Amino acid sequence: MTYKDTSHSNNSSVSIASSSNLKNSFSYKATRSMASALDATQMLMAEGYINGFEIPDSVFKLMMHASMPLLFKHAPGLLAPYEWVLEESDRLADSARELMQVQYDLPQAMLNPMLGDWPIIYPKYSMGLWENGATDLQASQIAMLDRVIEQLEIVDGDHILDFGCGWGCVANYIMSKFTNVRFTGLNLSHEQCEYMRHKMQDSHSYLSGGRFTLLEGDLNEVEFTEKFDKILSIGVFCHIGNLTDVLQKLSSLLKSGGKVFVHLITARIPNPMSSGFTHKYIFPHGRYWHYDAIPNCNRDLKTVDRWYVNGMNYHKTFAAWLQRFDDNQASVKLLDYGMDYAKFRRIWRFYLLLMGTAFATCDGEYNGNGQYLLTHR
Repeated sequence: MTYKDTSHSNNSSVSIASSSNLKNSFSYKATRSMASALDATQMLMAEGYINGFEIPDSVFKLMMHASMPLLFKHAPGLLAPYEWVLEESDRLADSARELMQVQYDLPQAMLNPMLGDWPIIYPKYSMGLWENGATDLQASQIAMLDRVIEQLEIVDGDHILDFGCGWGCVANYIMSKFTNVRFTGLNLSHEQCEYMRHKMQDSHSYLSGGRFTLLEGDLNEVEFTEKFDKILSIGVFCHIGNLTDVLQKLSSLLKSGGKVFVHLITARIPNPMSSGFTHKYIFPHGRYWHYDAIPNCNRDLKTVDRWYVNGMNYHKTFAAWLQRFDDNQASVKLLDYGMDYAKFRRIWRFYLLLMGTAFATCDGEYNGNGQYLLTHR
């Protein structure tokens, strides 16, 4: 279920890296040592799978379901394998260019069939909402975007900034619902931008017709000619190293009385999470902020509403992606990934299995998605 939570605190959540004194304590050092050992164990399993020891999916899931509840419920500090996961970076985003190379600039002929590519719903690399009865991936993504429209209180005539706009799915769908909404999409991935540029020339796409503006580049590099009524960001904050600075930047781009909507992977544990495997192979410097992280950054923007979306929704989304990935092997195995395809396939199957199973752990109550509505302080 999606839980609405209107209680907020300006006090930071307890973190295992909350002070220099704590870092010098025996318990902290012991926790960090155990976290490193857990990460090494996961990496040993991952490297074995990647190099040919491909255990059955049922065995993989059984091992995850046996171990992950113990960590989420009793030892969440071990889910943060690196020091940098626990605190904000001094940079807005870490390894952004590297992330584009290993993830978002992969052959679109592999990513698009996996994620789904329909006339209204373009590829969308984030959670679909299944809990209200969606029976397939497309319907789940439509349900998720309908919820965003409601939560962000979008009205006709809004000019919206989509920070990290992916393939333009959000803009295309929302503009199909409103005849006078305008979008500015910001994206660092050249391949995704090329997809959108093609759609901007397609008369059947809502990205054409002049209501969609595309900016390719980093948030701190591009120049905006006007401020926005609404700003939304779906999935990008897992790649953000400094929440305080990025929220300050978004605040400066927001009109008075405007609203910001943030959707991210989150964990309802005291500290942020990460994965050694995904950091190495999928999302360099990716982190999953704890559920209180956004409200605890109430400096330039304040959180006025938030919702926890149960992880079973993302579990079903990953399961659909895995099935589509497997179903398209005949075509995607012919593409250039810069490595042996058999190894690439196992990297991605391990990733899709790992993440999908993790979100199903503890019935999705600990590891899911957080959604936040913010305005100027």
